Amino acid sequence: LPHSLEVPVMRRLPSLLVTSLLFTACSRAPKSQPAASRGAIKVGPEKGSVLVVGGGQQGPEIFAKFIELAGGPDALIVEVPTAGDDSIDVRTVGRGLRAAGAKNVVVYHTTSKAVADADTFVAKIANARGVWFGGGRHYRLVNSYMGTKSQRAFEAVLARGGVVGGSSAGASILASYLVRGAPSSNNRIMNHPDYLTGFGYLRNTAVDQHVVARERLPDLYDSLTIRRRDLLALSEDEGTAWVVRGDTAELIGRSKGFVYNSRELTDQGKPFMTLLPGDKFDLGARRVISRAASASRLDGTFLDDVFGVYGNGVRGGAAVMVARDGKVLLNRAYGIPIQPRFTPETAVPLFDLGRLSGVLNAAFVPDSTGRMSVASIRRVQGIGGMQRARYDSVQLTWRANVDDLYRFELGRFVVRPGARDTDTPPAPFSIDTVNGQVRHAVYGTDDGMRNAWVRYPAERLVIMVLTNDSTADARAMAQRVAERVLTPR
Repeated sequence: LPHSLEVPVMRRLPSLLVTSLLFTACSRAPKSQPAASRGAIKVGPEKGSVLVVGGGQQGPEIFAKFIELAGGPDALIVEVPTAGDDSIDVRTVGRGLRAAGAKNVVVYHTTSKAVADADTFVAKIANARGVWFGGGRHYRLVNSYMGTKSQRAFEAVLARGGVVGGSSAGASILASYLVRGAPSSNNRIMNHPDYLTGFGYLRNTAVDQHVVARERLPDLYDSLTIRRRDLLALSEDEGTAWVVRGDTAELIGRSKGFVYNSRELTDQGKPFMTLLPGDKFDLGARRVISRAASASRLDGTFLDDVFGVYGNGVRGGAAVMVARDGKVLLNRAYGIPIQPRFTPETAVPLFDLGRLSGVLNAAFVPDSTGRMSVASIRRVQGIGGMQRARYDSVQLTWRANVDDLYRFELGRFVVRPGARDTDTPPAPFSIDTVNGQVRHAVYGTDDGMRNAWVRYPAERLVIMVLTNDSTADARAMAQRVAERVLTPR
C-alpha cells in the first residue's frame, strides 16, 4: 500500500471473498437505532439540518433537498459567496438555488468584520430559513464572520429549524475542525495553526471535499485522523452531499461519501469506509444505520454468481453500477486492484465503451464548421460532472468508467427528483417492453456483448455493466440484475 495504515483490514482472504463478506455484512447487519431516538445529540444540530456538499456540479436533487429543508420555495434563503475570489459577481450568486425553484434568495457578503457585526447588516437575514455558503477559500469566511453577529445569525437559522449548507470550502467551514484553511491559494496545506476552527455546526468533526476528483482521499488520514482518533472525519466527492439531521447523516447525489474514525470495519486496505447515495450513518455512534442495498435483493451470493468470474482480474476486470430512484444499490469493481491514493476502483480503469459511445456522442453540438471542437468535447465531458471520461476523436468513441456514466445519466436524463423519467433516449438506445416494463438498452456490441447500459424509466432504475471481456454476455447479466431488483422480496 502507498500509505502506512493502522486500520483493520482482511489481507489473507481472496479479494472476491472479502468483497462478498463486506457486501453481506453491510446489507444484512442489524440496523442501528436512529440517532434521534437515543437521547443527547453528539455531532449534528439540535434543531434544523446541515447539508454538506463535496463541490463540483450539484444536481437538482441537492438544491431541491436544501430548499425543502428551508421550508419550501417561498422561504428566505441567504447565499454567502464570501469564500470566492475578491471580485465576486453578485449577479450570478444564487443561480443554482433559483433554478431549483427558490423564489426568495438574497446575497449576504462582506469582507469586513465591522460590517458583519453591524445590526443593520444582520437584520436583513433575521427571518432566514436557509444559509448557503459557496466555494472558494475557507479563510475568507473565517476572516469575515467568525465571532461576529453574522455568525450568530447563521446559527439562529438552525435554532429556528432551518438549514445551513455549503459546497467545497462552504462545506468544510461547517465543521468544528477546519481543514485546508490556510490563508493562501495553496489548498494542499491541511492544518494551519491560525485557521483550525470552523463554524462548528458539526461538532468534533472535520470535513473535506473534492476528494475523488482531486485524489485527496489519503489526506484526512495522513494529516489528521491517524493522530486524532477522537475526531470524526467526513468527506464527499463532487456532486455528493451529506444531509445531517441530529446525528443521522444520509448521503445523496452522484458519487460517494467517506467516513474516517468510524467504529466499524473500514474498506479493505483503506483508512475509511465508503457510503453510497441512499445510505445512512449515525454520526454519534459512528456506525452505519442502513444501506440502500439492504432494501434490494442484490445479496453477495447473487452478485458473485453473476460477476464472480471477473474477481481474479484474469479477464480484465469488470465494474457495475445499479441505482434506483437516486439510491445506489450497487457500485462495485471486480478484479481491479486498490488504486494509488485510494481512487475508487469503480473510477478506474477506463473501459472501451463500444456502442455505448453513441449515447455520449448524441450530446455533441458541432461548431460552425460542422466539426466537434475541443470546446464541444469538453462540454460533453462536463455533463453531470464527469471526471475521467476520454474521447477518441479519430475513432469517435469514448473510454469511461461506471461512475462517470452514472454522472452523465443523472446530468443528461434525470430532470428533477422524484419525477418520472419520460425522456426519449437518443440512439443507439433501443426501446422495448420486458415483463410489462418499458426498457431502454444499449450494449457494447450489436449482439449484446461486453458492456450494457439499461434503463427502466418508469422505475427510475439504471444498470451499467462494463467489462474488458469480449465474451461477456452483458445483455444477460443486466437482465438478471433487473429481474432481481424488480421482483418483490
